[in-house]
Amino acid sequence: MGFFDRIGQVWKGFLSLWVGEIENKNPEAVYEAAIDERVKKHRELKKAVSGIVYLRNKLQAELEQKTKELAEIELQIPIAVEDGEDEVAVILIEKKDELNTAIATISGELEKISGQAEDAKQGLVQFQAEIEKLKREKVEMLAKKANAEARIKIQETLDGLSTDADIKALENVRETIHKKAAEADVAGEVRGEGLDAKLAKIKTKTANASARAQLAEMKKASASRQAEAGKKTI
Repeated sequence: MGFFDRIGQVWKGFLSLWVGEIENKNPEAVYEAAIDERVKKHRELKKAVSGIVYLRNKLQAELEQKTKELAEIELQIPIAVEDGEDEVAVILIEKKDELNTAIATISGELEKISGQAEDAKQGLVQFQAEIEKLKREKVEMLAKKANAEARIKIQETLDGLSTDADIKALENVRETIHKKAAEADVAGEVRGEGLDAKLAKIKTKTANASARAQLAEMKKASASRQAEAGKKTI
């Protein structure tokens, strides 16, 4: 193989890969092209079948005409013999023999053509069925492709979703809540240790001491009265 032949082979290889890539990306176009090609072949086959059917019909009509002529001649021959028309009778007999030969030939050709016509018609019907089948396959395969692409897209979307963001958001919320709670605790603690709180405690203790002092004075006065009363009794 020469240099240019090798270059040609390499180019064909690249072209095949390029065409294959295009076909993979646009399967609908591939199906449409295949269907269109089969429809074209179907038209050509139909034309050929119509030619065979036409020839069959022509032979059939010719056979019927020859058969009719033969029947008429077979009726004429006895009359010519009875009338003593020997020359006419001979001509009619020769015509009869020619018709028999022609009928035999036509019958053989008609049988062959009829078989070809039936095979051709059956092939035409089968070819049409293949086209319809390919059309259904196109719809099914494209639907399957769309379904697969949708499932892949959904899976990619699910794969792209991460729970890290949700977890981080929850952690931030929890941390914020804990900080708020701590802030409230600090406010309470500061309020308890503040100057106002201490003054309030002192006031409370002062009020308590005054009451206790008054209670002691009252007890002391009561005891004194009880003592005086005892002395008078004696």
